[in-house]
Amino acid sequence: MAAQINPSILSADFARLADEAKAVEGADWLHVDVMDNHFVPNLTLGTPVVESLARATDIPLDCHLMIEDPDRWAPQYVEAGASSVTFHVEAAHAPIRLAREIRAKGARAAMALKPATPIESYEDMLPDLDMLLIMTVEPGFGGQAFLDITLPKIRRTRDLIAKHGLQMWLQVDGGVSAETIERCAEAGADVFVAGSAVYGAQDPAEAVRVLRAQADRAIADSSWACGH
Repeated sequence: MAAQINPSILSADFARLADEAKAVEGADWLHVDVMDNHFVPNLTLGTPVVESLARATDIPLDCHLMIEDPDRWAPQYVEAGASSVTFHVEAAHAPIRLAREIRAKGARAAMALKPATPIESYEDMLPDLDMLLIMTVEPGFGGQAFLDITLPKIRRTRDLIAKHGLQMWLQVDGGVSAETIERCAEAGADVFVAGSAVYGAQDPAEAVRVLRAQADRAIADSSWACGH
């Protein structure tokens, strides 16, 4: 159960995205935050930038759609080159149908939950997902402080994944750093989005290696991974 580190380009230099992707070549995924200034109060980028990034890097793209009407737009991100597409359940009209459509187009289907959105309401649709994203800050802006109140939800989500015998990934996004990643891993996360903790470091590639080592140790010592 190896940890995966996904640097978020929201914290990168948008004028040098190709170079910023190369700076984290050891990363597992490149996390792309798509915001529409409606679902969240911020505006970032769309499919043209995803297409350009997909041509500029061999790191697979993990697109996190913080947008209204993902049912309409999410499939276009697969076509643009994303290998994983995450939609917010709070914005989706037909989340099961959308997850199946993303999978049918050849990408991993993931669903995100805001900090206050309970996981229990969506237990029955977990088999239709490849990954679940628990937001550990309110979506919309990078650089926010980690919300410890989300840790119990991460634990409950990991328990539900185990209950159904699923191999899905559990991702966390928001305030993930050297100070918080071990708590997230101990609680049940195995995929970690890190923005400023990576791109704010002097050596982003080394920051990825350090975060992965921390998470791997915490997972190895955790009760959920050891089956205790």
